[in-house]
Amino acid sequence: MPSATRFAAVAALLLAPLLMAATYPADVEAVYAARFKDIATSGRGELSRYEPLEAVPGAPAKSLPRAAKPSIAPAALAAAEAYAAANNSNAFIVIHKGKVQAERYFKGADAATGIVSKSLAKPITALAVGRAIMLGKIKSLDQPVIDFIPEWRGTPKATMLIRHLLDMRSGLLAQGVSVEPDNIWSRAYLHPFHERIIIEEYPLTDAPGSIYEYNNATSELVALVIERATGRRYAEFIGSEVLKPIGAAGGQVWINRPGGLAHSGCCALLPAQSYARMAMLVAKDGNWGGKALLPKGYVAAMKTGTAQHPHYGLGLWLGGDYIERRGFANPNRPTPKVLHSEPYLSDDVVMFDGNSNQIVYIVPSQDLIVLRTGDSPPRTPEWDNARLINIVLAGIPGAKLTPQPRR
Repeated sequence: MPSATRFAAVAALLLAPLLMAATYPADVEAVYAARFKDIATSGRGELSRYEPLEAVPGAPAKSLPRAAKPSIAPAALAAAEAYAAANNSNAFIVIHKGKVQAERYFKGADAATGIVSKSLAKPITALAVGRAIMLGKIKSLDQPVIDFIPEWRGTPKATMLIRHLLDMRSGLLAQGVSVEPDNIWSRAYLHPFHERIIIEEYPLTDAPGSIYEYNNATSELVALVIERATGRRYAEFIGSEVLKPIGAAGGQVWINRPGGLAHSGCCALLPAQSYARMAMLVAKDGNWGGKALLPKGYVAAMKTGTAQHPHYGLGLWLGGDYIERRGFANPNRPTPKVLHSEPYLSDDVVMFDGNSNQIVYIVPSQDLIVLRTGDSPPRTPEWDNARLINIVLAGIPGAKLTPQPRR
């Protein structure tokens, strides 16, 4: 579709939900209005607080084993920590061969602090789906979403597959920002019935599977699918089926209303090591302590990009071929993109990556995990998405490294 024609079609879709939106009680809309005002006035583009919260169970708090003697050059660890410290971080962790090489907390955080996931929640959705498949609650990545959201039967959304909820090819409207309180992006995020907003009002702009468009609504649907597939609360499911088996501590997750649906596209609060342990599960090909937690080949699928975006798999960002700048939106759109000043020093780097440059690097060939969480780095000097991991990789004595290829 020519760009001008597509723009007009998308504009019409944006207006259409406002004409057929469901009516909610005044007290419900008041909660939405308060959240919208909070996010509009916080000065950070984020809510100042998440409420209500639901407990996410996990394993008893127990730190990963620490290396008696670092297997990474102390100077490299110090340089990496300094880079994290200079970039508004609240946590920095390096794990090599299953042992903690460095762990530092900033700004009052500690090992028990619930780190706000932001979009680090999206790889959690992929792990949750993998567990549900392993448990026989979801047939496969290619099962139709309408098996769990039958409200879409007989509509163009009926061709959407489970994998499209994880690889951002749902066909739903791309993420955007608006200062108008009735905008669909904010209502699909902040409304106490945000799942109904997404199901009933969020526009489909392209055929499912045909295009990559990053949006939160796509990931938010995973919680609903998991709950309908398993008959269990999303918080309980990820806590019991993802965190507990890998010895990860639990925390909390934002739910849209008391007894309502969890936000699966964002807004989990977990200790830093819990994110690191989930990254280790990916590095271990879905196995933990000799037990397979994910189906055979599932992690390989997570690490496989699509024709529409070769640098994004199932909730994971992929190193792939080197590009200097990589954004979150459709790669063909002129949106902000994150700097990579040089290729990664290893060609198998994959990442949990989210807003504020929160990132967990996974390098399976080196059995290496590097985590940095916190607030957005300063604008200058610009955050470099290759620097932190390359400092650490360069500090592994005798490592056989194959750098990310240039094409």
